[in-house]
Amino acid sequence: MTELRDRRYLVTGGSRGIGRAIAEALSSRGARVVITGRDASVAERTAKEIGAHAVAADVGEETDCVRSVREAADALGGLDGLVNNAGIGEFMPVEKLDADKFRRVFAVNVLGPAIMTREVIPHLRKAGGGDIVNISSTSGLKGGKNSTIYSSSKFALRSMTESWQAELRPDDIRVILVNPSYVQTEFGGAPAPTELKPKFLRAEDIAHAVVGVLTMERRGFVPEVTVFATNPF
Repeated sequence: MTELRDRRYLVTGGSRGIGRAIAEALSSRGARVVITGRDASVAERTAKEIGAHAVAADVGEETDCVRSVREAADALGGLDGLVNNAGIGEFMPVEKLDADKFRRVFAVNVLGPAIMTREVIPHLRKAGGGDIVNISSTSGLKGGKNSTIYSSSKFALRSMTESWQAELRPDDIRVILVNPSYVQTEFGGAPAPTELKPKFLRAEDIAHAVVGVLTMERRGFVPEVTVFATNPF
């Protein structure tokens, strides 16, 4: 088993929801963690609560991606892993498609992870290898009603993951795709659920899956993990 203690991770969108749960799970196992979030005050508060370092950044902006990797590497003395978790969703019928919203989702869900990965690769190579975890969705496996924008962005993330796996394995860099099904969070701007349904997935279930694949001995890796609720019916 690979120990996570003292390994250095950057988690995008780590101030809330799945990103926070992943960052907290890594930190609780002794990893050193930097989180990003668009709201500086929320990111700082979360970082204090989970024992991490915060960088205010919007992964939909290239300059923010470049800066956040640089600041994370400076804060931790290098990087061993990146979790591309930050993501947004827009849902509408195709005949009402909004081009600006389409571009914004792709800027955050597709170009953002690509730029973050581009910037982190030199740090992982310097460390002798590392991990890139892309948080996708079951919407990246099968399209659905009103999901033209969101699903296509997650299909693109899956394709990029497969491309990076082919490119980066010779550098001992493992690239892993995680596909959560519906998770009870404030995703999409919805308020945080006041009462969690016991049979529905929670953010910590996705964090458990991420920790599981990261702790596998480095001679192997899991290319893709999909997480469904066992019996939400």
